[in-house]
Amino acid sequence: MELHNKPAHALHTMLKNKEISAVELAEEVFKHIDQTESKIGAYVTLTHDEAVNAAKVVDSKIVNGEEIGVLTGIPCAIKDNICTKGIKTTCASKILENFVPPYDATVMTKLNAVNPVILGKANMDEFAMGGSTENSGFHVTHNPHDLDRVPGGSSGGSAAAVASGEAIYALGSDTGGSIRQPASFCGVVGLKPTYGRVSRYGLVAYASSLDQIGPITKDVTDCAHVLNVIAGHDVMDSTSSTAEVPDFTKSLVADVKGLKIGLPKEYFIEGMDSEVESAIRNAAKTFEKLGATLKEISLPHTDVAVSTYYLIAPAEAATNLERYDGVSYGERVDGVDVVDMMKNTRSKLFGEEVKRRIMIGNYALSAGYYDAYYLKALKVRTLIQRDFTEAFGDVDVILAPTAPTAAYKIGEMISDPLKMYLQDICTVPLNLAGLPGISVPCGMTSNKLPIGFQLIGKALDEATIIKAAYTYEQANK
Repeated sequence: MELHNKPAHALHTMLKNKEISAVELAEEVFKHIDQTESKIGAYVTLTHDEAVNAAKVVDSKIVNGEEIGVLTGIPCAIKDNICTKGIKTTCASKILENFVPPYDATVMTKLNAVNPVILGKANMDEFAMGGSTENSGFHVTHNPHDLDRVPGGSSGGSAAAVASGEAIYALGSDTGGSIRQPASFCGVVGLKPTYGRVSRYGLVAYASSLDQIGPITKDVTDCAHVLNVIAGHDVMDSTSSTAEVPDFTKSLVADVKGLKIGLPKEYFIEGMDSEVESAIRNAAKTFEKLGATLKEISLPHTDVAVSTYYLIAPAEAATNLERYDGVSYGERVDGVDVVDMMKNTRSKLFGEEVKRRIMIGNYALSAGYYDAYYLKALKVRTLIQRDFTEAFGDVDVILAPTAPTAAYKIGEMISDPLKMYLQDICTVPLNLAGLPGISVPCGMTSNKLPIGFQLIGKALDEATIIKAAYTYEQANK
């Protein structure tokens, strides 16, 4: 197997045993990127020289007999809405095309402490608004399993990079499924941690009460290792959890005996692809054979989760994107006066999907509509949270589809935003409730497209879903 297809923990062993050097590993991955990137389009920015220099530092540590962590010297990609000091962070938007942050996001500070090799910044839907990475301000990313299909979004570049071997692992962000859905479409593992488990400081905000950074990896073991590094309280983030962070690698135990798994009937919706439903139900049967107990449960407000999300998220987005006015920072399009300049900047440099969500958000927050739409959405959000609380009184984890279909064709839904929004029905409830979820591959369609299921856990209980995901993965090697 080529080095770029190996998981981080396997490469760590090879580095530790001096079977390969960090520079050799970085150059091998870059060679693969040179051969593949023109077809995939996973990156916005590549940082070859910086990566090789970082790899040289790692090799010096190994030569000097220093201990190295599992992620030390491992090539990775960073979603382009996570601030990286000295490296462009564009959010795949023309309005931030030349923005170079003067500081690192907290996740980058934590990651840099273990000496990673950062390959570059991954493509995404502009400002993380979209589910297909067709809404990037620069180029479309293609699914490595079928170049005519989307990789999912908004972390589509991150997922495509890992799936294609253009990165060993990646960081993404999840506002309504943006880690889990592309992980499912690309056949990799993606974890959205509990809201507050990972600092959002330095993550360019889309919807502040929903956003969460998390890992996209080749297997569950790598997922646990990355989460170990990036999780934890941060004084720079007022929403950061102060809860103690366990060693998630201790959950890498293949044992689900006695685990109670809930199957929410509302997630197996009419219109779901039959191959997807079959694969999810087969995964449930596998858990049952491994000693888990299955129980049908109800999450009755699932049918209003998408409409609730698409009121709350755009409302927060409209507020967060107000700062991009051609004055504070970012690019500018001149006008005859200040008002004309702001109008030109926002209309010409924001993409269609971003403008659509700003308009929806401003409408929901406007006088006369705030109570009817936004305030009502907040009340329904509480009901969705209550559904999960009641369900977890009977089960330990919840198993559901990550998406109702496998990856769809590029251009298939771009002209029908509502149809694309409905793709989020399985993922947005977790963000509204602030719960952790992990997407794991569980089969392929007849067209050889990946299918993924997600395991949903109680708040701050990533350990249980990692253990369950690992058990399934080991049983299906």
